Parts: sequence; structure tokens; C-alpha cells
Amino acid sequence: MIDLHLIGIGTGNPDHLTRAAIVAMNAADLILLPRKGDAKSDLIDLRRGICAEVLTGATRVVEFDLPERDTTAPYLRAVDQWHDAIAVVWSIQIAQHLPNGGRLALLVWGDPSLYDSTLRIADRLRTDGMAMTVTVEPGITSLQALTAAHAIPLNTVGAPVLVTTGRRLRAWGWPADIGTIAVMLDGDCAFQTLDAAGVSIWWGAYLGMKDQMLIAGPLTVVAKRIVQTRADLREQHGWIMDIYLLRRDTSRRSDNSG
Repeated sequence: MIDLHLIGIGTGNPDHLTRAAIVAMNAADLILLPRKGDAKSDLIDLRRGICAEVLTGATRVVEFDLPERDTTAPYLRAVDQWHDAIAVVWSIQIAQHLPNGGRLALLVWGDPSLYDSTLRIADRLRTDGMAMTVTVEPGITSLQALTAAHAIPLNTVGAPVLVTTGRRLRAWGWPADIGTIAVMLDGDCAFQTLDAAGVSIWWGAYLGMKDQMLIAGPLTVVAKRIVQTRADLREQHGWIMDIYLLRRDTSRRSDNSG
């Protein structure tokens, strides 16, 4: 039996770990750390740093190479095949390092429940017959880190928020009756495709880290600066994790509540 713990680690700052996450890491027999290639070496370094800071016992830490996603295939098919390949790699690592079962931990950026696929990959292993229990230790999401960094609320009074991806925003535009959109996984700055009039943006990269970068303002004013800053940071670090919030101006609608 494998007792899998998926541990949200926020944006890589050890201060973002909950006490429950630290307890789970120290109780694990094994922590698997994925390597995503030389271009993202900072990512594995952040995970190594977290382990070095919080582990106090005999937990083993093992690194493995993550398969690459086929960028030439249709997106959904490529992601599905990629998850299949990752599940195979997990199975190999588990068989090699926990042949008699035990407690396994994986460190997940942000929170395992929000735009992350570790839960889906774990389901593949259980579907394939692996005896496994899954426990999630929630972490600080990038949405929380973004709104905290800018000191803004996620929503306006009584209004919904749409959480979506850059790909969907580019394909479908701004949905009607939605005043606030949180956009994740946007490598192409899809906000450039919108009618920017009356729209404000709060953008952040490397949230909660020493390299944190924030830009906010009217989209008509700051869009080009965000695009250039993002490109410069990606070139400098070899990778980037960013997120942004878009909000339409609703000042024309008065709120007379006390």
C-alpha cells in the first residue's frame, strides 16, 4: 500500500508551508522531486531548498526526470499522453524506492486542487491497480499570493470571479456578466487580445520569492510593459511563473448600501 501525500508548497517560499505540510514531509518515507530539464533548474533548486530547510528526520529525497510534453500534438491529447507518461515514471520510482509500500510525498506548486494534475496522475495509478491512498495538504495558491502581494480583494461586492487559462481567454474572450477574471497558465499574454478600455490588471511573477515582480494599472497603460518585463525575466531565469487579475470598471454602477 502506498500512502501518497500531495503537499502544496505555495510558490516555493518555505514560509508558505503550513504546519500540516511540514509534519507530512517529515513523516514521509520518501519525497520524489521532479527535474524538468536544465532550463528550469531553479525549480528543482527551490524544492531542494524547501526539503533542506524543513526536513529533520530520515526522510529520503530522490530526484527523477519528468517526461516532456509533445508540443506538436493537439493540446488536450498531448496533455493526456503526457500524464500517462508521468504515471509510468511514478510507477517505476515507487517500485524502485518503495517496493514494500510506505508513505510517499510529492511537493506541488501552489495547491494540488487548482490547475495541477498530480491528483489526475494518482488516479491513473489507482485505475491501473496500484493500492494507494491519497491525502492532500492544501497550500497557498498563486491567487492568494497575487491578491496579497497587491493588497486587493479577489472579488468585488456580490460579484463572481472567473478563474481561467490564457488559452481559454484567447479563444473565448471575456464572458458576459463577469467583472473579474483571474488568468493562469498564460505563456502568450492573452490580455493583448482584449478590448482594454476600462480594464485594470494586477500582474505578478515569482510571487512570494526574492525575485517577485509586480505591475498594476490600467491595461491600456501597462500591457506592453508587462509583456516586455515577462520576456526579460524569462530570459534571465530560464523559467517564469506568473498570474494576473483583470477587472472591468464598474464605477458607472453606484452602490448605495450602507
